[in-house]
Amino acid sequence: MKGLLLISSGFDSAVAGYIMKQQKIDVIAVHFGKENSSQEKWTEQILKKIDIKKLYIVELAPTLKEFLEKAQERFACVFCKRMMLRIAEKIAEKENCDFLITGDSLGQVASQTLHNMTVIDSAVKIKVMRPLLGKDKKDIMDIARKIGTYDISKLSTICCAFAPKSPATKSTLKQLEAEEASIDIEKIIKERLKTMKIKNL
Repeated sequence: MKGLLLISSGFDSAVAGYIMKQQKIDVIAVHFGKENSSQEKWTEQILKKIDIKKLYIVELAPTLKEFLEKAQERFACVFCKRMMLRIAEKIAEKENCDFLITGDSLGQVASQTLHNMTVIDSAVKIKVMRPLLGKDKKDIMDIARKIGTYDISKLSTICCAFAPKSPATKSTLKQLEAEEASIDIEKIIKERLKTMKIKNL
């Protein structure tokens, strides 16, 4: 079995990747951020700690800027996650992955409510695995310390520049489809895939 991990430089996705590796899953990763940024460097350090050898880097900022110009700000987090999954699904197809892996844990941030996760998952056909879904933050932090990613993730304190002040926590598919109607989703996916970078660690 093979999975594609959506990884940031934070605590949760690193632990999610580690847990799946412990299950003898072959894991590669995709990071949605700017190439050669501090976030990317920290992400690479984390991946080395959990023995993940391949990293895709996709810059999503231009897509989020376009969304905020055309749609309601409060849906930005859910739209962002939907786009991440769509792009990750294409990478997973290329890499023959069986599923995506995320570090989502219920209720920790705006996009991680049950309502929003349902809407986010509806953007793709591939299965999305969430190994941290029922874990609390203390459990996650304890594992991060154990595997040596805690001190790296602690450096990652930069907040998302596109995060809305009042994010939607109970979005519906109908709402998101309406917000996305003015955006050429397929064009964006092709553009992001065309400019993505691949690193072997």
